[in-house]
Amino acid sequence: MTATATAAPEVSSADIAAGDHRLRVYTAGSPTAPAILFIHGSGPGVSAPSNWEHLLPVFAEAGYFAIAPDVLGFGDSEHPDPAPTGGMVEYVDLRSRSLIALLDALGVEKAHLVGNSMGGMITLRIAQIAPERIDKMVLMGSGGAPIPPSDDLMKLITFYDDPSDEAMADLLVRFVDDTELFAGKLDEIAADRGAKARRDEVRRSHLATFNPAHPPVKYTEEELAAIPHRALVIHGREDRMLPVRAGYYLAENLPDAELHVLPHAGHWIQIERADRFAELLTEFLAH
Repeated sequence: MTATATAAPEVSSADIAAGDHRLRVYTAGSPTAPAILFIHGSGPGVSAPSNWEHLLPVFAEAGYFAIAPDVLGFGDSEHPDPAPTGGMVEYVDLRSRSLIALLDALGVEKAHLVGNSMGGMITLRIAQIAPERIDKMVLMGSGGAPIPPSDDLMKLITFYDDPSDEAMADLLVRFVDDTELFAGKLDEIAADRGAKARRDEVRRSHLATFNPAHPPVKYTEEELAAIPHRALVIHGREDRMLPVRAGYYLAENLPDAELHVLPHAGHWIQIERADRFAELLTEFLAH
């Protein structure tokens, strides 16, 4: 017999009303399967496809309903106008509630949550305000620890001081440990992402998120101790955006968490160590 190759599950996109806001949502797999909600992080020009597109078919094929929205105020989702004035704390809360509304719109009662960077902050906020909607959680290169911003993170925060393609290229290499990941296409990738970042609504949402008049989101030991969900904390040892001690802080204070520190990995583990990330996530969700 000759083996027949099967096509990877298709990734589809749609604009979905999530409460008071519209979200661009990418999905793969059966809506009746156990759901995984992938929540990307912040940064100028970021979107769900740039973070998760290569992983959605993998988890759809593994039997999950994989959901990856452009988070409110990012990509092709709605950008509130006027933007929230309360800085990151207000915007993280608003984004969290819009994702809960998205689960409602999709008919998903409970989902596994996978949060990268600011997506980890959002995951933890959802655990606070709607714990019944979460099965297990994965925090990858997550923010939320009470540590000062690194110099590399400040480059992201202050990107709009000089929103050029050259500045974007300089920012992108700070996300990874091995710059060979860009395979000679850094300038091309930076130009594409830079064009998205310079959209007026994207700039407005970024500046509102990182409003210097308001503090960043930081979860106390007591707040984390009150979150009972099983958690997998994954952090790149060479993460320059959010140092690995942020992952240790979360894992030490969440009551049911395990920590995996990956060597030769920066902030983009899901891209730089995609196979290993998928293995860890698959094993964690299956057991």
